Amino acid sequence: MNILTSTYTTKYNAAPFSQIQMSDYQPAFETTIAAARAEIDAITHNPAKPTFENTIEALDFSGQTLDRLSSIFFNLNSAETCDEMQKIAQEVSPLLTAFSNDVSLNEGLFQRVKTIYDQKEDLTLTPEQATLLDKKYKSFARNGALLSEDKKIRLREIDTELAKLKLTFGENVLAETNNYQLHITNEADLKGLPEGAIEMARALAEYKEKEGWIFTLDFPSYLPFVTYADNRELRKEITIAAGKKAFQNNEFDNQAITLQIAKLRYERANLLGYETHAHFVLEERMAQNPNQVKTFLNDLLAKAKPAAEKELAQLTAFAKELDSIDQLEKWDGPYYSEKLKQKLFNLDDELLKPYFKLENVLNGAFTVANKLFGLTFKEIDTIDKYHADVQTFEVVDEKNELVALFYADFFPRKGKRNGAWMTSFKPQYIQNGVNERPHISNVCNFTPPTPTKPSLLTFNEVTTLFHEFGHGLHGMLANTTYPSLSGTSVYWDFVELPSQMMENWCYEPEALALFAKHYETGEIIPQEYVEKIKESASFLEGMATLRQLSFGILDMAFHSNNPTGISDIKAFEKTAFEGTSLYPDVAENCMSVSFSHIFQGGYSSGYYSYKWAEVLDADAFAYFQEKGIFNKEVATKFKENILSKGGTEHPMILYKRFRGQEPKPEALLKRAGLI
Repeated sequence: MNILTSTYTTKYNAAPFSQIQMSDYQPAFETTIAAARAEIDAITHNPAKPTFENTIEALDFSGQTLDRLSSIFFNLNSAETCDEMQKIAQEVSPLLTAFSNDVSLNEGLFQRVKTIYDQKEDLTLTPEQATLLDKKYKSFARNGALLSEDKKIRLREIDTELAKLKLTFGENVLAETNNYQLHITNEADLKGLPEGAIEMARALAEYKEKEGWIFTLDFPSYLPFVTYADNRELRKEITIAAGKKAFQNNEFDNQAITLQIAKLRYERANLLGYETHAHFVLEERMAQNPNQVKTFLNDLLAKAKPAAEKELAQLTAFAKELDSIDQLEKWDGPYYSEKLKQKLFNLDDELLKPYFKLENVLNGAFTVANKLFGLTFKEIDTIDKYHADVQTFEVVDEKNELVALFYADFFPRKGKRNGAWMTSFKPQYIQNGVNERPHISNVCNFTPPTPTKPSLLTFNEVTTLFHEFGHGLHGMLANTTYPSLSGTSVYWDFVELPSQMMENWCYEPEALALFAKHYETGEIIPQEYVEKIKESASFLEGMATLRQLSFGILDMAFHSNNPTGISDIKAFEKTAFEGTSLYPDVAENCMSVSFSHIFQGGYSSGYYSYKWAEVLDADAFAYFQEKGIFNKEVATKFKENILSKGGTEHPMILYKRFRGQEPKPEALLKRAGLI
């Protein structure tokens, strides 16, 4: 019997990781796709006249076993992959795309949906039902239901190709990340590096049975090296290595793939009657169209650029004074920024790290969630894990009723892609009177423990943990009827609000006092450090803003224009970066070919969302600051109008219900020190 196609008998219906064999996946996909197909056929050929319940609702609840299997498989393909799993992913992706297209291009099914959509004014629907109907109709229209037969065939071909290309793109980036190591045998080359980074590099070298120290492109290894290593040549080497991932004219080169993805997206949008991929995507976003996004990015750029140029001049003067360097390069930025920060604020990540033991920071996030939303996290060992590093928690409310399961996976390893993300193994929904609770996961790549020290986080890692935990809360506190509207299933430029919102507590003395305790002495972080954290929060903010804007501008350059004329990705990227670049270009580097957010993940035409959501989060947190950062009334409004509502109504309606007004960008500019 295949565990993946039967009902799980596990506690809380949790994913049965330990019982899954690699050989189970392929047949399980074939079986569950066939079962989901049968459910679609039953809805399509139902002899009863179409109703909201027998068509729209039935459609949303169909294919649950397939969805569950997909979430388990693709989550593990990101967090715990291997060659065999990647091979299976390449084989099942076309099957899933074909099934998805069979649904969206099913003429009989679309006619049933259209019948209900055309009479929506006469139906008495709740706001959630009205949203679901609108979403289902658009999912057909936006996926080719209105196309002629020959165009439908082409759409299928494009979607199948895109699914495979995105997978290959990600596999190439992971392979390039794993293929590089900076092997140091001369101890003098470690000068400037923190003890923890050296210890981690030594442990990695021992693991690989090598002498000396090994640094990699994994963030917890790479970042300390470029930030602290005094050896400029080695900083240059590792920085260039990071920048040329998938840009080396080898088997893992992503140049042709990147261009192919952009061109296919453009062709797909044209087929569906849209000017560009960005026009297609943004129709379903708060920003609505590419012009709005460009105006938003350019307005911020106009405000941030003078500050960034001033900061760069300050940094350049500092580097010249310190080390007689005339021209700052990319491999100098983090190094001299850290040195200048230490000089101005007498604040150093290494000074702060002892106060940010991972277990304490995680408990801090839990305590903040408890004070705001009444949640309690209890670590359990009664459900399966997919790796020994993973921690599992039962999340309960004030009545001790289950809210969610929470998986936390925090350290880098070979089969795990870089970065940090939130995902789910099971969504929340209400069916047959039962409120099915979600199973949520946070995956990060933090500094691991060493033989002599626990995992001590940089302040940046602390904010990352709170950020992903904010997404997690959006998933955990979901309380909607329909799975497709639940949790983080919201407009892409709204999804970052809960995550970025949670980061604010990392800067508040009242919150820091709950968890920032010295791992050896238990001493609470000194007030002067807290003040310096707050003071330094907007340090070089102009440059940081310019960097974020440059990514959004590059995304729009690829997707809001016709990409068919691009022949040289590097040259195209260089032009896109013209208005935002601060350092000289590095000829052998190209960011686009490893820009996984937009070419593998779901951020194409949506990278601006991070800045857009910052406007929302600064405005929302200003409300907390007015009333008190643990004010129960404001927290309840945020929980009831934002976190629990998912995508059941338009985000601006939900936001105004929480805040009483539309967001104002002034709060962000003020917080960033740009006004």
